[in-house]
Amino acid sequence: MALNALSADEARARLHELTVIDVRTPGEYASGHLPGAHNIPLDHLDEALPMLKSAADRGDLLVVCASGARSETACRRLADDGITAATLTGGTTAWSQLGHDTHRPAGSRSPWAMERQVRLAAGSLVLTGLVLGRRLPRARALSAAVAGGLVFSALTDTCGMARVLAKLPHNRPKSADLEATLAALSR
Repeated sequence: MALNALSADEARARLHELTVIDVRTPGEYASGHLPGAHNIPLDHLDEALPMLKSAADRGDLLVVCASGARSETACRRLADDGITAATLTGGTTAWSQLGHDTHRPAGSRSPWAMERQVRLAAGSLVLTGLVLGRRLPRARALSAAVAGGLVFSALTDTCGMARVLAKLPHNRPKSADLEATLAALSR
Protein backbone atom coordinates (compact mmCIF):
# COMPACT_ATOMS: atom_id res chain seq x y z
CA MET A 1 0.00 0.00 0.00
CA ALA A 2 1.47 3.38 -1.02
CA LEU A 3 1.28 6.05 1.60
CA ASN A 4 0.34 9.65 0.99
CA ALA A 5 3.30 11.88 1.72
CA LEU A 6 3.93 15.61 1.76
CA SER A 7 7.32 17.28 1.60
CA ALA A 8 8.11 19.87 4.24
CA ASP A 9 7.52 22.67 1.75
CA GLU A 10 4.18 21.22 0.63
CA ALA A 11 3.08 20.78 4.25
CA ARG A 12 4.12 24.32 5.12
CA ALA A 13 2.05 25.71 2.23
CA ARG A 14 -1.01 23.73 3.40
CA LEU A 15 -0.46 23.98 7.17
CA HIS A 16 -3.54 26.18 7.66
CA GLU A 17 -5.81 23.46 6.24
CA LEU A 18 -4.19 20.40 7.87
CA THR A 19 -4.74 18.78 11.24
CA VAL A 20 -1.21 17.87 12.30
CA ILE A 21 -0.68 14.88 14.60
CA ASP A 22 2.81 14.50 16.10
CA VAL A 23 3.38 10.87 17.15
CA ARG A 24 6.68 11.45 18.93
CA THR A 25 7.06 11.20 22.68
CA PRO A 26 6.03 14.23 24.77
CA GLY A 27 9.69 14.99 25.41
CA GLU A 28 10.48 15.08 21.71
CA TYR A 29 7.33 17.11 21.02
CA ALA A 30 8.37 19.67 23.65
CA SER A 31 11.75 20.08 21.96
CA GLY A 32 10.01 21.61 18.93
CA HIS A 33 6.99 20.74 16.80
CA LEU A 34 5.13 22.02 13.77
CA PRO A 35 2.88 24.98 14.55
CA GLY A 36 -0.54 23.79 15.71
CA ALA A 37 0.51 20.14 15.98
CA HIS A 38 -1.30 17.88 18.44
CA ASN A 39 0.84 15.38 20.38
CA ILE A 40 -0.50 11.83 20.37
CA PRO A 41 2.43 9.46 20.98
CA LEU A 42 2.43 6.44 18.69
CA ASP A 43 1.70 4.03 21.54
CA HIS A 44 -1.48 6.00 22.37
CA LEU A 45 -2.79 6.12 18.81
CA ASP A 46 -5.44 3.42 19.35
CA GLU A 47 -6.88 5.44 22.24
CA ALA A 48 -7.24 8.45 19.94
CA LEU A 49 -8.82 6.68 16.95
CA PRO A 50 -12.38 8.01 17.47
CA MET A 51 -11.15 11.62 17.66
CA LEU A 52 -8.80 11.12 14.72
CA LYS A 53 -11.65 9.69 12.64
CA SER A 54 -13.72 12.76 13.49
CA ALA A 55 -10.84 15.10 12.64
CA ALA A 56 -10.23 13.30 9.33
CA ASP A 57 -13.90 13.72 8.43
CA ARG A 58 -13.46 17.50 8.78
CA GLY A 59 -10.20 17.79 6.82
CA ASP A 60 -6.85 16.28 5.92
CA LEU A 61 -4.59 14.73 8.55
CA LEU A 62 -0.80 15.04 8.48
CA VAL A 63 1.11 12.69 10.76
CA VAL A 64 4.66 13.65 11.74
CA CYS A 65 7.58 12.27 13.73
CA ALA A 66 11.32 12.94 13.75
CA SER A 67 12.26 11.11 10.55
CA GLY A 68 9.07 9.76 9.00
CA ALA A 69 9.37 6.13 10.18
CA ARG A 70 6.94 6.35 13.11
CA SER A 71 4.53 8.52 11.14
CA GLU A 72 4.46 5.87 8.37
CA THR A 73 3.62 3.25 10.99
CA ALA A 74 0.88 5.51 12.34
CA CYS A 75 -0.55 6.13 8.85
CA ARG A 76 -0.74 2.39 8.23
CA ARG A 77 -2.54 1.85 11.54
CA LEU A 78 -4.95 4.66 10.72
CA ALA A 79 -5.55 3.22 7.24
CA ASP A 80 -6.43 -0.13 8.85
CA ASP A 81 -9.26 1.75 10.58
CA GLY A 82 -10.37 3.55 7.43
CA ILE A 83 -8.69 6.86 8.29
CA THR A 84 -6.70 8.52 5.51
CA ALA A 85 -3.63 10.47 6.57
CA ALA A 86 -0.41 11.70 4.97
CA THR A 87 3.06 11.52 6.44
CA LEU A 88 5.66 14.29 6.45
CA THR A 89 8.60 13.16 4.32
CA GLY A 90 11.75 13.42 6.42
CA GLY A 91 9.75 14.34 9.52
CA THR A 92 10.46 17.27 11.79
CA THR A 93 14.16 16.89 10.99
CA ALA A 94 13.56 17.84 7.34
CA TRP A 95 11.12 20.56 8.46
CA SER A 96 13.75 22.16 10.71
CA GLN A 97 16.59 21.75 8.20
CA LEU A 98 14.61 23.84 5.73
CA GLY A 99 14.33 26.57 8.36
CA HIS A 100 10.58 26.22 8.89
CA ASP A 101 9.19 27.51 12.18
CA THR A 102 8.81 25.15 15.13
CA HIS A 103 6.95 25.81 18.35
CA ARG A 104 7.83 24.86 21.91
CA PRO A 105 5.46 24.84 24.86
CA ALA A 106 6.02 27.90 27.05
CA GLY A 107 8.37 27.22 29.94
CA SER A 108 9.29 23.74 28.73
CA ARG A 109 12.77 22.42 29.22
CA SER A 110 14.47 21.10 26.13
CA PRO A 111 14.46 17.29 26.52
CA TRP A 112 16.60 15.01 24.44
CA ALA A 113 15.30 13.66 21.17
CA MET A 114 14.66 9.91 21.13
CA GLU A 115 17.61 9.32 18.80
CA ARG A 116 19.94 10.96 21.32
CA GLN A 117 18.42 8.94 24.17
CA VAL A 118 19.00 5.72 22.18
CA ARG A 119 22.62 6.69 21.45
CA LEU A 120 23.24 7.34 25.17
CA ALA A 121 21.60 4.07 26.26
CA ALA A 122 23.29 1.96 23.57
CA GLY A 123 26.70 3.52 24.17
CA SER A 124 26.38 3.11 27.93
CA LEU A 125 25.42 -0.55 27.60
CA VAL A 126 28.27 -1.29 25.18
CA LEU A 127 30.78 0.48 27.42
CA THR A 128 29.45 -1.35 30.49
CA GLY A 129 29.78 -4.69 28.70
CA LEU A 130 33.34 -3.94 27.66
CA VAL A 131 34.44 -2.68 31.10
CA LEU A 132 32.81 -5.59 32.95
CA GLY A 133 34.17 -7.94 30.29
CA ARG A 134 37.70 -7.31 31.52
CA ARG A 135 36.86 -9.21 34.73
CA LEU A 136 33.86 -11.24 33.62
CA PRO A 137 34.32 -12.35 30.01
CA ARG A 138 30.63 -13.28 29.72
CA ALA A 139 29.71 -9.62 30.22
CA ARG A 140 30.99 -8.93 26.68
CA ALA A 141 27.78 -10.59 25.52
CA LEU A 142 25.97 -7.39 26.58
CA SER A 143 28.02 -5.38 24.08
CA ALA A 144 27.43 -8.00 21.38
CA ALA A 145 23.69 -8.01 22.05
CA VAL A 146 23.47 -4.22 21.75
CA ALA A 147 25.53 -4.28 18.54
CA GLY A 148 23.24 -6.97 17.11
CA GLY A 149 20.20 -4.94 18.11
CA LEU A 150 21.56 -1.86 16.36
CA VAL A 151 22.22 -3.80 13.15
CA PHE A 152 18.71 -5.30 13.30
CA SER A 153 17.31 -1.82 13.94
CA ALA A 154 19.05 -0.42 10.87
CA LEU A 155 17.98 -3.29 8.63
CA THR A 156 14.32 -3.20 9.69
CA ASP A 157 13.99 0.56 10.31
CA THR A 158 12.59 -0.21 13.76
CA CYS A 159 14.03 0.44 17.18
CA GLY A 160 13.25 -1.76 20.14
CA MET A 161 15.39 0.38 22.43
CA ALA A 162 13.36 3.45 21.50
CA ARG A 163 10.19 1.55 22.36
CA VAL A 164 11.60 0.74 25.80
CA LEU A 165 12.86 4.28 26.37
CA ALA A 166 9.50 5.71 25.31
CA LYS A 167 8.01 4.08 28.40
CA LEU A 168 10.19 6.14 30.78
CA PRO A 169 8.28 8.80 32.76
CA HIS A 170 9.79 11.81 30.97
CA ASN A 171 8.71 10.34 27.62
CA ARG A 172 5.12 9.52 28.66
CA PRO A 173 2.21 11.92 28.23
CA LYS A 174 0.44 13.00 31.35
CA SER A 175 -3.15 11.76 31.11
CA ALA A 176 -4.39 15.35 31.42
CA ASP A 177 -2.24 16.37 28.41
CA LEU A 178 -3.57 13.52 26.29
CA GLU A 179 -7.15 14.28 27.34
CA ALA A 180 -6.66 17.95 26.44
CA THR A 181 -5.25 16.96 23.03
CA LEU A 182 -8.20 14.66 22.34
CA ALA A 183 -10.64 17.38 23.45
CA ALA A 184 -8.98 19.86 21.09
CA LEU A 185 -9.32 17.39 18.22
CA SER A 186 -13.05 16.99 18.86
CA ARG A 187 -13.66 20.66 18.13
